[in-house]
Amino acid sequence: MEPNKKNKIIIPKSHPRYESLNIRHKIINGMKDLVVAEAGLIAHGRGEAFDYILRERTTKYSQKAIIAAISLLYLSDHPIISVNGNVAALVPKGLVKLSRIMKIPLEINLFYKKKGRINAIKNVLERSGATNILGLDESKMVELDGLESNRRLIDPEGIKKADTVFVPLEDGDRTEALKKLGKRVITVDLNPISRTALWADITIVDNIVRAIPTMIGFSQKLKNSKKSELKNILDKYNNKKVIQDSLTLIQDYIEHKKRELFDV
Repeated sequence: MEPNKKNKIIIPKSHPRYESLNIRHKIINGMKDLVVAEAGLIAHGRGEAFDYILRERTTKYSQKAIIAAISLLYLSDHPIISVNGNVAALVPKGLVKLSRIMKIPLEINLFYKKKGRINAIKNVLERSGATNILGLDESKMVELDGLESNRRLIDPEGIKKADTVFVPLEDGDRTEALKKLGKRVITVDLNPISRTALWADITIVDNIVRAIPTMIGFSQKLKNSKKSELKNILDKYNNKKVIQDSLTLIQDYIEHKKRELFDV
């Protein structure tokens, strides 16, 4: 991989990790543009390790969770999509499209509030077509009970009054606090045993770059569904089973590779 004249990395399409490296550099560029916190690179690497074991694909279990998630969002009175730096760097256009289709506002909520980050994320979302962004005016923020980090500051018109919060990517402390307040939580988390994954009502064990387009697809398919049909989907959904099945998939893959590589 040779840097070009603009100091960008050129990744040949023949590279076996082409897609993964492209995603990685979106995160790196996001950090340079203040969208991603330095710690976001570590978080991305952790998820990338799980994605490799999942063979970088959307499994039937994550698709089942996505269908349930879309059903819950359509049934909710005040759903909200929470946005952090990594999500804004990786899938801004997808987030905005999902927000528009389902008529759900976006709220920026950050753990690391480096000066300029909120505005940088706002600009990324607006360039992607967002018009309804919450979490911008810190003077109007209220505190989320049970949380001491910067994430405790939430918009009164967003997460504060939301009955369902879509939290893409790992966010264990806030997920736990939201659940204790009686809110329902949907998450995308490649680690099926993170606090977020275990606390959430619906856990999508998938890469955000695949999950959001799949969610968009099902949001369009289910848009005109009757409430009774959506409720039936949720009634049949078992999040613990989805997590267990995802763990079994990971375990089986590791066992398979061990036998294949070491003949044991």
